[in-house]
Amino acid sequence: MTILSKPADKRISGPIIRLHPDDNVVVAREEVAIGAFLPGEELTSRAQVPAGYKLATRAIRRGEPILKYNVTIGFAARDIEPGDMVHSHNVAFEEFDRDYRHAEAYVPVERLSDAEVATFDGIVRDNGQIATRNYIGILSTVNCSATVARKVADRFTEERLVDYPNVDGVVAFPHSLGCGMEMTGEPMALLRRTLAGYARHANFAAVLVIGLGCERNQIQGLLEEQGLDAGGRLQTFTMQAMGGTTKTIQAASEAVRALLPEANRVERQPVSAAHLTVGLQCGGSDGFSSITANPALGRAVDILARHGGTAILSETPEIYGVEHTLTRRAASREVGEKLVERIRWWKEEYSVGRDVQINGKVSPGNQMGGLANIFEKSLGSSMKGGTGPLMAVYRYAEPVTAQGLVFMDTPGYDPVSATGQIAGGANLLAFTTGRGSMFGAKPSPCIKLATNTPMYERLTDDMDLNCGEILDGTCDIETMGRRIFALMLATASGQRSKSELLGLGDNEFVPWHIGIMS
Repeated sequence: MTILSKPADKRISGPIIRLHPDDNVVVAREEVAIGAFLPGEELTSRAQVPAGYKLATRAIRRGEPILKYNVTIGFAARDIEPGDMVHSHNVAFEEFDRDYRHAEAYVPVERLSDAEVATFDGIVRDNGQIATRNYIGILSTVNCSATVARKVADRFTEERLVDYPNVDGVVAFPHSLGCGMEMTGEPMALLRRTLAGYARHANFAAVLVIGLGCERNQIQGLLEEQGLDAGGRLQTFTMQAMGGTTKTIQAASEAVRALLPEANRVERQPVSAAHLTVGLQCGGSDGFSSITANPALGRAVDILARHGGTAILSETPEIYGVEHTLTRRAASREVGEKLVERIRWWKEEYSVGRDVQINGKVSPGNQMGGLANIFEKSLGSSMKGGTGPLMAVYRYAEPVTAQGLVFMDTPGYDPVSATGQIAGGANLLAFTTGRGSMFGAKPSPCIKLATNTPMYERLTDDMDLNCGEILDGTCDIETMGRRIFALMLATASGQRSKSELLGLGDNEFVPWHIGIMS
């Protein structure tokens, strides 16, 4: 079986797209009527096939692999005739052996010279961190202080910040955890990694941490475990010690007011693109995700890596089935085995017996978009990572220090996944969508990449770039990749994304809850 390493040469013949010469399916570029003759395949459709769905190009016997990009995405659940629609009704999700061949295809990135590296207008912090945005953040240690955190942030409306034009906002990050959970172990460690990642994130000029006082996730324990020092950019407030809700809101609000003048003094200046760390997301995927937006984003990631930047591929259930395409590009056997270990944890411990994505079924939206199962979705999802080497694998919310393409273990649920990436240091998000996910994040801006033109035109208020031009034949993957990279630089320099213009991002802080509640 051929391992997908670069976007294959596609052949568009009228209403269909052939992705690989050895495929036994093609993809409908537009709706195909029953009885329609398909030029280039010498085939007549036996079904009404929606755009983005697949048609069999030859007889496929029961149990035979279904091949897309010459990669197995499932097996024929029954005999399939040429011209039949191929989807979840006749594709079986079955496990199959994958040869990981760790680091066998590793090729180092050819980095550009310093003179060739692109720049963006970033904010340089006193500690050398580079920011793309300039917020003041209000974190809660526990759900019991979540309302207070929100009320503090809500006081600082756009009207009240008019005298501080260089401050992007005051934003709260409430959550549902922090007590009634295990005192020690990975669930608490994960929550604290997440909070600490936000507390030290470059996109904050300052952070306030608000706790109740009696919660399991004590402020002092959080600071000590994560190596955080209170004072200056990081201030703490405990409601029970301060005299309750009203007094805490008042004290924290006064602290924000005192911090605003200093936060406003920042100035943007040209910095290397090597300071970009981009979290890669896809949601509301469709049958075109693997043909347009995802490989184009992958091309932008390849460009970013040559400039010294970092891209975080995540959503572990959405690389499952094609993880061997990443392990073979791993920088070492250790990196490849760490990725496989995360997959095994999901399959053998975390999701055993559960009706979740990694065990086969994708969401109704993915199904309606033409994706038969998680193997097919993973094929497209993994393309966001480009074709370069996999340099490191991280647990959820761990600080990302490697350059180039890395992987972070997260769920496929976008708010949870993006929260982990931002905690790891992502100062920008790039999000592909075929169905039309409405998503934004703070403190890191999110650019939305549409897979098809009809959706882009329907949702222009939410989409930043139309990768559907690849499908339309007005742009190729290479050119679109360069456009995405240019959009990354512009957004990192302060250009507002569509999600920012809409004010999205106030409710998308969702730490991964993996533990027992008691």
